Amino acid sequence: MTGREWWRPEALARRKAKLEVRTRTVQAVRSFFAAEGFTEVETPCLQISPGLEPHLQAFRTAFADPWGGAEQALYLHTSPEFAMKKLLAAGMERIWQMARVFRNGERSPTHHPEFTMLEWYRTGAGLEQMMDDVEALVRAAAAAAGVAELRRADTSCDPFRPWRRLSVAEAFAEYADIDVLATAPDPWAPDAGRLKAEARRIGISVSPADRWDDVFFKILLDRIEPHLGHGVPVFLHSYPVSMAALAHPAPGDPRVAERFEAYACGVELANAFGELTDPAEQRRRFEADMDLKQALYGERYPLDEDFLAALAAGMPDSAGIALGFDRLVMLLTAAETIDEVLWAPVAGG
Repeated sequence: MTGREWWRPEALARRKAKLEVRTRTVQAVRSFFAAEGFTEVETPCLQISPGLEPHLQAFRTAFADPWGGAEQALYLHTSPEFAMKKLLAAGMERIWQMARVFRNGERSPTHHPEFTMLEWYRTGAGLEQMMDDVEALVRAAAAAAGVAELRRADTSCDPFRPWRRLSVAEAFAEYADIDVLATAPDPWAPDAGRLKAEARRIGISVSPADRWDDVFFKILLDRIEPHLGHGVPVFLHSYPVSMAALAHPAPGDPRVAERFEAYACGVELANAFGELTDPAEQRRRFEADMDLKQALYGERYPLDEDFLAALAAGMPDSAGIALGFDRLVMLLTAAETIDEVLWAPVAGG
């Protein structure tokens, strides 16, 4: 189903059971966070900086000054991250929200230009606590939906069993026979030539223009992601530090960062960081990402100077995570496309 005529009674009838699961899942999420002592917050969709991941494309608009001043460029946020971290700097300790977020140029069975992101933060917590949160939350959602497993196409996994915890290096070794960290002796200038040679060895095509990160993702998408989260969900953790612009380097190994992603049935479900709190290092990473965005796409987004000021003022050590709520409902209902679990898809497509 696309966004065309989703309002017809027969179209709604086909989605109704899945949408009822969505409603029960929202209720389960609110109950989970209330029991954990979290405060639900709301932050604006319109931001000066939409999020600075180089490959994400934002929707741009303009604020018309009611007093006759110049229009101000604003963006629909790709994540509520910056605003939520400002609340941590203001003194909040456990916060969550169900945010509407926007990413231009994205539409596929698991992508939608406007979608729901479930994001939460704990001060004084680490990634182990966030993994525990994800396991407990998904189990609560499955119980509310009345299902014993998550399903996608012909694959399934049992969220009630202990989730597997697998490092990126272990995953590359197991599924691609590559020592990926050996190709990144300098964490900020990894050896693209060496990783390209490894990719060619296992039959993955690369081009002269590919950077180390490009080759990493080709291998990840082709050889690793399809295997993740079958039977039981998996946490893929300890990403190369160059791929975690908002995360702390891991203590004991500067090549990797405090980051994990959760997978179920081959679907990326959540992305978590041990949050970077050094404003100078954060600025350096943001500027490097915008230089890359300029080189690749011919544009750059403004830095959120207010966010950098919040870091400088003393944002506490914390961990945060973003979970794709619509994807969770897809897995709970075995939906084939994300549009099946949306009350009203974005028109077109």
